[in-house]
Amino acid sequence: MVRKYVAQPIKDKKDIQTVEQYLKERNYRDYVIWVLGLNSGLRVSDIIGLNVSDVTNKTHISIIEKKTSKQKNFYINDKLKRVLEDFTRGRVLEEPLFIGKQGRRLDRSQVYRFIKKACDDNGIKTHVSTHTMRKSFGYHHYQKFKDSIILQKIFNHSSQRITLMYIGIEQDEIDLSYKNFEL
Repeated sequence: MVRKYVAQPIKDKKDIQTVEQYLKERNYRDYVIWVLGLNSGLRVSDIIGLNVSDVTNKTHISIIEKKTSKQKNFYINDKLKRVLEDFTRGRVLEEPLFIGKQGRRLDRSQVYRFIKKACDDNGIKTHVSTHTMRKSFGYHHYQKFKDSIILQKIFNHSSQRITLMYIGIEQDEIDLSYKNFEL
């Protein structure tokens, strides 16, 4: 049986900051996607589906999730607000928020490539995919608030167990129990 690797969150905050700085220096659009993904917990399909009007002069971003067709509203925190204001200044409200070199809406494979390259170039060994931003958001949100119920609601998961498995907490807890157990 061939086992596919599963994307993981980036658990070390220094690694997240390293990728953030790397992207900021190389491609501001990619940096904005990274900051948005890490501060919203949105799926990449929902991020690249945004238009400039969805984030301009707003306190919340309101979308219908592509995967679940469920309504999602989330608060734009101060860091994200600053980044989005800078990124959208002077832009046409009706245009896609993230545009590729061909002048069309960015696609998920382009996002995957810049995340993978940023991690590889900085020696970050985590298995990454476009889910890495969402999983990293969840992992660090859980570490800060220890509230799997609110995180389950943010992710629209059907159970807390699924949420904890998704962000890699369940395995961390199992490892810790083995580490602290001796007979």
